[in-house]
Formats: sequence, C-alpha cells, structure tokens
Amino acid sequence: MLRECPTHGYFRGDNCPVCGEPGKFLMSDQELERIGRTMAGALRHFPDKFGLSMDEQGFVPMRGFISAMKKNNPRYHWLRPHHIIALIETDPKGRYQSSNDLIRATYGHSLDLDLRLPTDNIPDHLYYPTTEEETDIVLETGLKPSDRKLVHLSKTYADAFNAGKVRTDTPIILEIDAKGVIEEGMQIQRATRTIYLVQEIPAKFLSRAEEREILEEGTCSE
Repeated sequence: MLRECPTHGYFRGDNCPVCGEPGKFLMSDQELERIGRTMAGALRHFPDKFGLSMDEQGFVPMRGFISAMKKNNPRYHWLRPHHIIALIETDPKGRYQSSNDLIRATYGHSLDLDLRLPTDNIPDHLYYPTTEEETDIVLETGLKPSDRKLVHLSKTYADAFNAGKVRTDTPIILEIDAKGVIEEGMQIQRATRTIYLVQEIPAKFLSRAEEREILEEGTCSE
C-alpha cells in the first residue's frame, strides 16, 4: 500500500516507518503493482506503444505517461503526478528517476540509450550471477549483453545471488575486477545503490567468487 505522511513524506505499508501514523492513502498494492509494471514496460522497452517521445537519456514526459495510462486504463482516471513521484521515491530497487517533470527507468532497457548515469564511487569489486552450465563459457569469453543493452552488475555477492535466484536455485557468482576494468579505460555506471551497468566485461577481469552463506535477510555471513 502506498501512503503519504504529512511530516515524513511517502511510504509503503500501513503506517509511517518514522512516526507510526497511517497518513493519507494514495494507492493499493494491486494498483501499485499494475502501474509499476506498465511503467517498466513503457520506460524500458516500448514507449512507442504508449505514444511517448523518449529522449536519448531515456526520459519521457511524466504527464504524457499519465495521459497514456488513463487512456489505456480508464480505471486510473484519478492518477496524478504526485502518485508517480510517490511510486518512484518509495521503489525499493530504485528502478526509476524523476527530474523536471520527466521520468525514466534507470536500468533494464532493451533500447539503445545514452543514460549518462554517475561513474563515481564504483567499488573495486562487483558481482554477476550465472548458472553452472554457463560459468565456463562466460569465464572464457567474457560478459556481454543478452536481452538488455548493457550488462547489469551487483554491488555485493548477496545482491548478485538474490538476482540469480530468478533463473536458478543455485546461482554461481562471478567476481568482477571493477577497478581493473576502469583502469583499462572502460566505463562503469552507477544505476542504483546496488546495480551497476557496463557495456561488456572482458574475460580477464572475471573470476569465480568464493561461495558464501546467504542469510535470510539477503546478506552474507562473514
């Protein structure tokens, strides 16, 4: 559930995590999921389907998206810009960004774009999940985009493991020498707090990470 606390801003859940007040109702979990899925499709893959004009950095007009959403789903006649901003600001994965009445997805695109994301504060090591069957091939040939335009890397072993669980119960985690990649002259972009984007990773910067125990809350044991 998406709500707004008059003191502490937007939040997801029944009560403000800071003061405990219920705040103002904005949208249900079902509405949040449906609008989020539509945003993902429109901003990552097919803006033309919604009649949206996307610039080279992946931004589209917020009001254009809202108008398209209402046209395709009249049930969302109540949708306003603050609903979209609330969805973006509370998204736990940081998948979207708003700027000057424009919105975009920060990663996951199948479109050719120049995202111009930050390239500072890149960790020395990043991680990537793969399968047992693909591991040797990737270690030999390097990492290249498949269904996306850029390779998506994770900040920690646990982040990569959780991402890999979408494909297999026992993902193999590769460690990337990100410092070496950058020193080689290649650019790594920071999409969210935990996701980094790169055009490709040559094999010489890849190694199989030492296996670590993943705790229930999604972190690694020491």
